[in-house]
Amino acid sequence: MKQGILFDLDGTLWDSSRQVVEAWNEVLAQQPDVERRITIEDMQGFMGLPMDEIGRRCFQGQKLTEERIREIMKACEEYENDYICHHGGVLFPYLEEVLQDLSRDYFLAVVSNCQTGYIEAFLEYHRLSEYFTDFESFGNTGLQKGENIRLVCDRNHLTQAVYLGDIQKDYEAAVQAGIPFILAGYGFGEIDADVPVIESLKELRSAVEQVFAHGTGMDER
Repeated sequence: MKQGILFDLDGTLWDSSRQVVEAWNEVLAQQPDVERRITIEDMQGFMGLPMDEIGRRCFQGQKLTEERIREIMKACEEYENDYICHHGGVLFPYLEEVLQDLSRDYFLAVVSNCQTGYIEAFLEYHRLSEYFTDFESFGNTGLQKGENIRLVCDRNHLTQAVYLGDIQKDYEAAVQAGIPFILAGYGFGEIDADVPVIESLKELRSAVEQVFAHGTGMDER
C-alpha cells in the first residue's frame, strides 16, 4: 500500500502574501495604464485561485483588454518567482519538523493553482525539496486543481491519499479528485463541509492516520 499526503501551498505550508504583494506592486507601478495596487488582504483572497481567475478579479473595473491583463499577469508572475527565490516567505510553525517526520512513512507532494516556477521557488529558498517526491501546478498543466491532484495520485500509483488545504476550492478539488480532505484551520479561509480540521501542523500525522484508518482507498476513475 502506497499512502500519500498532498499539500496546497499558500495558506497551508506558508504565507508569502507580503512578499508577493511587494513584487506585484513593483511591476504594477511600471505599467502606465494600471492604477491598481494590491494589498495583503487582496492577495490572501486571491491565493488558491487559478492565475487566470486572479487576473480577472484583480483588474475588474480597469479599462484593460483580456490580452493586456494576461501580459501584466505574466510580468507579475515572472518577477514574483524571482522575488520569492531571493526573499522566501513565512513558513507555518513546525513545518520542516513535520515534513521530516511524515516523509519517513508517506509520499509527499505539493499541488497548487500557482504559475510555473512558484513551487520551485518555495522549495529552493527554504531547502525543502528533499521531503517532496512530486509537485504540480496550474501553470505547468493548465488543469484545474482537482485534475492535478488526481494526476499526481495516478502517476505515483497511490493507493490512499489525502489533501491538506485551507479554502473551499481546495476541498472541492479534493472531492473532484476522489480523495479525502483535511482543513488547515490556521490558513486563509473556511469551508462549508464537515471535515477533519487541524489548528497546527503538529496535528497532521494524527489526522492523516485517522483518515486512512477509515478510508477505502482511491476512488476508481
